[in-house]
Order: sequence, then structure tokens, then C-alpha cells
Amino acid sequence: MTLLASASIMKKLSSKNIVSPKGFKAAGLHCGLKHKKKDLAVLVSEVPASVAGVFTTNAVQAAPLKVTKEVVYTTKKMQAMIVNSGNANACTGKQGAKDAQTMQVLMAEKLGIEANLVGVCSTGVIGEIMNMEPVENGINQLEPKDNLESAIDFAQAIMTTDTVMKNTSYSTLVDGKEVIIAGVAKGSGMIEPNMATMLGFITTDANVESDVLQATLSDITNMTFNAITVDGDTSTNDTVVVMANGIAGNVALTPDHPDWQNFYYTLKTVAEDLAKMIAKDGEGATKLIEVEVEGAFSDEEGRKIAKTVVGSPLVKTAVFGCDANWGRIIAAVGYSGATVDPEKITIQIGGVTMVENGEPVPFSEDGLIRILKMHEVKIYASLGIGEGKGHAWGCDLTYDYVQINASYRS
Repeated sequence: MTLLASASIMKKLSSKNIVSPKGFKAAGLHCGLKHKKKDLAVLVSEVPASVAGVFTTNAVQAAPLKVTKEVVYTTKKMQAMIVNSGNANACTGKQGAKDAQTMQVLMAEKLGIEANLVGVCSTGVIGEIMNMEPVENGINQLEPKDNLESAIDFAQAIMTTDTVMKNTSYSTLVDGKEVIIAGVAKGSGMIEPNMATMLGFITTDANVESDVLQATLSDITNMTFNAITVDGDTSTNDTVVVMANGIAGNVALTPDHPDWQNFYYTLKTVAEDLAKMIAKDGEGATKLIEVEVEGAFSDEEGRKIAKTVVGSPLVKTAVFGCDANWGRIIAAVGYSGATVDPEKITIQIGGVTMVENGEPVPFSEDGLIRILKMHEVKIYASLGIGEGKGHAWGCDLTYDYVQINASYRS
């Protein structure tokens, strides 16, 4: 079955919340790590779920991330995820490791499950020891529920400099049964995945084993979460976790299952939605920038070019200033490290051709300014040397980005 056919039976759900799949509950509250806003959350499955995860490539990794990796790679089942914002519990030494394990154990005791079924995620300021008293009190107060209000509480409690919640959900058919996949994420700054300062949580009631889920998430991540950038910084806490509890009752999914493409395409769409929401909500951002590349030597090189262009500070500032400076785009293509023939490059912004086969093309400056004033700007580059394609998403670079990050700790 083609991906197009899969898309025809995928339905976007209006509920858009992390507990839309059967058998999941969530909660979020203010415990006191932050001054006023919610800062502690939990996501729970009724039964141990198959789990997959992808994590930051930063050599400096936060203590909670190490706890979650152990659950994902060793237990290969997860029933709950405890999350705090306001403190990253990163670069906090032995005390940080102890605190992450304490959060894991306390959440397990609260839910009456084994500790090795609980993941831990933290996000916020790096290098500060966690104040555990409010965290411990908050864990005791968490009461997970399967309603929209609880899902919103969860989404709000994981945010740091985010300006909006990031939620999405879809349904599809597997073995004639409805399968729902939902996602929630946070991320606004330090966004340069492989991966980014982001946390992403995806739930599904599909039946799929952890090893299959892990391979699928890793593949999809390269096309989604690893295709966004805000500022070129890679964080210490980045985590995306998928939990699949099997309550939908389908036959276990594998790439050989007749409905595999339905599941794969829907999971990819959820991940892409979240990735684009993160890129659009970059700190201080006013515009989402999408870069599409065709005609590259390979898909890998196509993605590399797209991400280089969208990550260029000069391209990002030109988009912010509504400057149709295509020279910055073609320069980024050239230094991307991919195979390039300058005489075959075509560049477009918003469908308007500016360079064709390496030659400048006359265009209306006023027309391009109108396009660049839009909230979403699409840049297209054709390399003319192969069949490779790539996509990447990012945002403009504004005065507000500097202001936000100049006073982040205060």
C-alpha cells in the first residue's frame, strides 16, 4: 500500500490530546520548581506498554535521561513517565543521579508499579541541584485522569519558554480496528536536533513490540525531529518516547503486516506535526521557515542541504527582515558539504524563481516582500544532479531571541 493510500484512511482528531488513545491517563500541577506555572506532570498507561526512545547526541547528558534510557533499552516496557520543568537536573553530579532515581521510585510507589517501568524527564536550567521537597510533595498530589483537562495540565507542565502547547492526534485502521496515535511536545530554544532542547511524548493503543517500535521511531526521527533547527544548540535532556499499550487489540504490527503503512504513516505524521510546532515556536520567532530540496545526490544529502539552509543565521535574519537575499540561500547550499554543481542550482522563495540553473532570474522585489511577510515561508532548492529529496523546518532569528536568552536564568 502506498503512503498516499494510507493517508486516505488517516483522520486528524479534534481532541488533540495525549490521552486520546485508549488506556492512557495524565496529570500536571504546580509544585514549586517554578514561580507560578505548572511544573510537574505524569503520563500513565493502564498496562505496561511497549516503548521506544531517541535521545540527545550531546556527550553531556542529564541524569533523568540516563534513567529513561535504562527503561527503554533494558526493561523495554514503560508504564509511566514523570516529567518536571524549571530544572534540567543536568550537570548535577552524583546528587543529580540520586534525585532522578528518587523521582522514579516515588512515582512507582505512588502508582503501585515497578520502578523499572517509570521513565524520568527534566527540562529547564542546567547546572542547578534540584529542590526535591516540592517535587516529592507534587508527586504525592498527582492524580492521573483520562480527560481533556488533565491532558492540558500535562502539556502546560512540561513547557519552559514555549509560548503555546504542542499537541496532535490522529486515528487510522489496523485489522479493521481504530488505532489512535497522539503526541505532545515542548521545545522552543536550543533546538538543533540530533536532537534539540525538546521533550516529545507519543502514545498509541496499537499493539507493536518494542524492537519494531524502536526501529520505526529511529527511522521517522531522521525525517522529522532531526529535521528542525532554531539556533544550532543541542541540549543535554532531549528525549522522544513512544508508548504503545496494545489496548486497541490488533494483531502485533510489523513491516509485514498488511496495515503497516497505515501505522507508519500516521506515526510519522504525528512526529512531523510536533516537529513543525517546535520550529514555529522558536524563541522570539515570528515565522516558520520550510526548506524543500529536490534533485540532490541522495536523500541524506537532500536533508543535509535543507537543514543547512534553514539553520543559516543569515538566511534566518533575512527572512525576519523580509529581505529576498537569495545569495544567502545559495551560499548555504554551497557550504552544506553536499555534492553541488553551481550551474544546475535553482532557488525559489514562495514559488517565485530567483535562480534557475545557476543564472539569476528577474523577480518582483515587492512581490517577494509580501511573501516574506507571511507567517510561513517556503524555500525551494533544486540541485539538478540526482533523485535525492529533503525537508527541514526552522524559524526566523529575531531581536526577541537575544533578549529571551540573555536573561534566561532570571
